[in-house]
Amino acid sequence: MRRGWIAAAIAATLLGGCERERRQGGNPAPPKVEAPADLPSETSTIVVPLTIDLAALEAGLNARVPRQLWQIDRFQPKCVAAKRVKVLGVRAKVTPDIGCRIVGQVTRGRIRLSGKGQSLIATLPVSAVIAARNVGGVLKGETATGAAEVRATVRLAVDRAWQPTAKVDIAYDWTEPPGIDFLGQRIKFAEKADAKLKGVIAGLERSLPQELAKLHARARIEQLWRQAFTAIELNREKPPAWMRVTPKRLGFGGYRVAGRRLEMTLQAEALTETFVGGRPPDPAPTPLPPPATRLGPRGLRFFVPVLADYAQLEPVVHRALVKRAARGITLKGVGPVEAEFGKVTVYATEGGRLAVGVKAKVRARSRPELTTTHGEVWLWGVPYNEPNSQVVRVRDLSIAGETDRQAVDMLIQLFLDPGVLAEIRESLTHDFAPDYQRVLTAARKAIAGRREGDFLLSANVSDVSNGEIRVTGQGLFLPVRAKGTAAIRYSPATR
Repeated sequence: MRRGWIAAAIAATLLGGCERERRQGGNPAPPKVEAPADLPSETSTIVVPLTIDLAALEAGLNARVPRQLWQIDRFQPKCVAAKRVKVLGVRAKVTPDIGCRIVGQVTRGRIRLSGKGQSLIATLPVSAVIAARNVGGVLKGETATGAAEVRATVRLAVDRAWQPTAKVDIAYDWTEPPGIDFLGQRIKFAEKADAKLKGVIAGLERSLPQELAKLHARARIEQLWRQAFTAIELNREKPPAWMRVTPKRLGFGGYRVAGRRLEMTLQAEALTETFVGGRPPDPAPTPLPPPATRLGPRGLRFFVPVLADYAQLEPVVHRALVKRAARGITLKGVGPVEAEFGKVTVYATEGGRLAVGVKAKVRARSRPELTTTHGEVWLWGVPYNEPNSQVVRVRDLSIAGETDRQAVDMLIQLFLDPGVLAEIRESLTHDFAPDYQRVLTAARKAIAGRREGDFLLSANVSDVSNGEIRVTGQGLFLPVRAKGTAAIRYSPATR
């Protein structure tokens, strides 16, 4: 019985020694933060030119405006004024005033539309054929012809319901004023024609908006407004990113003539939000608002997310520690030690810090009385970058949580060694430049020609700047602010 007790005691002692060899060290893991990257929204004002073919507008006007502008049929009592001579100081009539009947018509040629910049010009060639009949009851009469080039400068706009309006200023000259040479005098009829021409030109103020309305400009605007509530893929992966567009206001920027096209320029003010991950739901469309005034400065503004997955950092830290162990490590008060580094874990923790966990085993080479310790040590630090720099470093790297056991825990002493800390700090340095360029290239390509129904978004990024690094649940996140120009054009898809 006594021999059994001794055997049990020896076994317990041996087991205790083995337990000492497997002594656990380290400190508790800090809490993990899994919140996704959250980017602020931007307000963008995008230029939206809707193009109208001038040929179609011309055809409509020529079909609407009558060829014969007006007719004349009236008696004029004084076609030719009386001739007088002076006899003995007294003026006397030699011939009486001669009356006549004036008949004729004024017709137009083909209406032409042209212009440049903000000026739309409507040109009407006008021909007049006017005759003086029964002149003084003596002659059958004479026929006069005349021609005028009528020019109307048109200022187009839209009303609160997005219906087109027009204001017309007219200018014209008779290139051949209608008149008749009779009995040595010129009978002129231009003044009679001028009064009628003013009425014809005034009709353009009604006809032009009506023809523009036939081209369904308002329907296109409503379609554009509705289809603009969407999400645009900025980057397919690493990280997947989307820009969600929510239109807020739509302003009228005027008409512009370019060649044979009439461009109606709109400006859409929209909220642009960036999402990292899966495609966000499209925002719910709202009814088309009345034209807005005083929109923000033109330009597209949004964020491009550049993300470093924590899994990218873990092998870098591990390789650095293995190299550090190979060069030898000496701890203060312990002497040379053998250190083995295992799995490295990196994630986000509270306070905008990185948590770094390293599994390791440490044994004192010349102090056999010190127990070999293995376990997992957790550190944390604050990542930072200089303004507009893509290089991210870590500062304030230290043991996470409680460190009361530092005096007795050789494993924690290992990670308090300045050389080991420096190695970890340097290995956590990350240069975002390659990812930065790749993501920007993808974003530029995505918005260079994005089709949404019958509308094509074309944008150009002209300026980029990056902000401060952020610690998120998805990884180290570098927000890149992009600015540029953008336009949405009406471009019906081939069906």
